[in-house]
Amino acid sequence: MSAAAIVLALASAFLFGLALVLTQLGLRRVAPLPAAAISIPASAFLFLAAAPFVLAGIPVIWSVVPIFAAVGLLFPAVVTLLTFEANRVLGPVVTGALGNLAPLFAVALAFVLLGEPLTWLQLVGLVVTVAGVAILTPMRREQPKGWHAWYLLLPLAAAALRGLVQPTVKLGLELWPSPFAAALIGYIVSAVALIVVARVRTGRYLSSAPTGSLAWFVAVGLCNGLAVLLMYAALANGRVALVSPLVATYPLATVLFSAVLLGKLDSGIRLAIGAMVTVTGIVLLISG
Repeated sequence: MSAAAIVLALASAFLFGLALVLTQLGLRRVAPLPAAAISIPASAFLFLAAAPFVLAGIPVIWSVVPIFAAVGLLFPAVVTLLTFEANRVLGPVVTGALGNLAPLFAVALAFVLLGEPLTWLQLVGLVVTVAGVAILTPMRREQPKGWHAWYLLLPLAAAALRGLVQPTVKLGLELWPSPFAAALIGYIVSAVALIVVARVRTGRYLSSAPTGSLAWFVAVGLCNGLAVLLMYAALANGRVALVSPLVATYPLATVLFSAVLLGKLDSGIRLAIGAMVTVTGIVLLISG
């Protein structure tokens, strides 16, 4: 089961990385909040369309539905809004650096909530992997103006919520072992939440962006939706301490797709070091 969890988690990271690069292309003509109100409903529609086929004949465990719904309200809906606001007031450097702490929250909560064991080798691998991802995070020189210390709570809260989601989903999957149901319910709740927020803040339920830009965010939604489904499937087959750090390696895929699709490959030495550190951490995690 661990082998399946490893493959699924790395595939999830691959799709998360691709989605991030496609997001950069789409944001050239669409603001972040309307973009999220396109991509997340697109994922929800994908799951709804597939539900009659995937869930046919599978009994619904109604007691677990509130767990998956609560997860959907937090991720990606609330996490997305917190990340947008953190980027606005702190900039991408601080937001990205603190966001990399999500696996630490996930593993700690899995230890408390699920009683997952954690060997010293896995702990070292977790720290090394997070350090490698931090090195891979793009750094920019611009500094946000007029920021206050409490703004740091925004990316920390987003990282903590991402960390909370994974052991919570794992708990739900132990009662209803259907990653698809978890993704379906979660994305329906997230889609409704973001559409309502978009309506309140922009006056529109959906973006009026050009068709080409809308297509980018539909693609983003499909990539992210499949990435979440794969992550949940990985959690159903392996421990949070293994899955969470592996999914967090998506910046490796982002670097690859940035070079292929955007023609960007900056700071080659930094990226090489970050890649080596991240891979070392992955090896330690798998070995543990």
